[in-house]
Amino acid sequence: MYTLTKLPRTSALFISALLGGVIFTSCASSKQMANKSAPPIAASGAVNQLPAGESSLSQKAEAVPIARSRPQLIKKAAISLTVNSVDRTIDAVSQIINQQQGDLIGLKQQQPKNDNPRYTATIQLRIPENRLEPTLEQLAKLGTLESRNITAEDVGDRLVDFQARLTNLQKTEANLQKIMDRAGSVRDVLSVAQELSNVRQTIEQIDAQLKNLQNQVAYSTITLNLEAAVSSTSPQPALGLQVQETWNNSTHSLRAFSVGLLKLGIWLIVYSPYLLIFAALVYGFRRWRRTHSPRLAQTPESTSSN
Repeated sequence: MYTLTKLPRTSALFISALLGGVIFTSCASSKQMANKSAPPIAASGAVNQLPAGESSLSQKAEAVPIARSRPQLIKKAAISLTVNSVDRTIDAVSQIINQQQGDLIGLKQQQPKNDNPRYTATIQLRIPENRLEPTLEQLAKLGTLESRNITAEDVGDRLVDFQARLTNLQKTEANLQKIMDRAGSVRDVLSVAQELSNVRQTIEQIDAQLKNLQNQVAYSTITLNLEAAVSSTSPQPALGLQVQETWNNSTHSLRAFSVGLLKLGIWLIVYSPYLLIFAALVYGFRRWRRTHSPRLAQTPESTSSN
């Protein structure tokens, strides 16, 4: 027979003590990592003594510097070329990207203008870090090398910091989950759940930053600037194209003129009452002038005859 025992309802003070224990254990874990490098201690409490020969060897071993890990570098390269044909060079760059297992992340082409009669293009590509130098050598062979620049940024300390923070937060998350399982009251469960949600959110943010840095270390970015060696001039279009362009312009002009006439007719219809009134006033004035003009002409003659 198994006896079921009910756990007493924990108070807020007990939950606070458990949370303090979580923080203490996370701090103690870092101390344990540091104590791993300390020399072994005997059961009596004294450090184990080594013979004279072994002690000298141990001193030599301690004098040897610890090998550092490989630096984690974010590499970026920029290269400028003068080529005979920009279009053919872009096709060649696409083939190089496929061979080196890279990705094309940007392409900007600029047609010749009056201020810059040369055809230019800017290509941004992403290449695995171990294939950066071979890729740059292949790109340099596509034209005349004008400039080449490589920059590197060491982010090893940031990666180690993110990994350490992520490990500690994951331990804290596990401890909070255990506390949540032991909590009895609803208030304590909600308090621990809120703290657990904050920890998980921080874990997701740090994990995203860590993956972003690792991706930038694993893949290098190359910015390739291309410029045509000879200024390109637009050739004279063929006769058929000229006739087609003239036909399109004339039909467009006719359509615009027809639309203009239609709009003018609509305006005249809308303002027709005012136009009729104005025309009536002009007609009345002219008629009145015709009827009164003979009288005005006879008035001087009649006065002279008298």
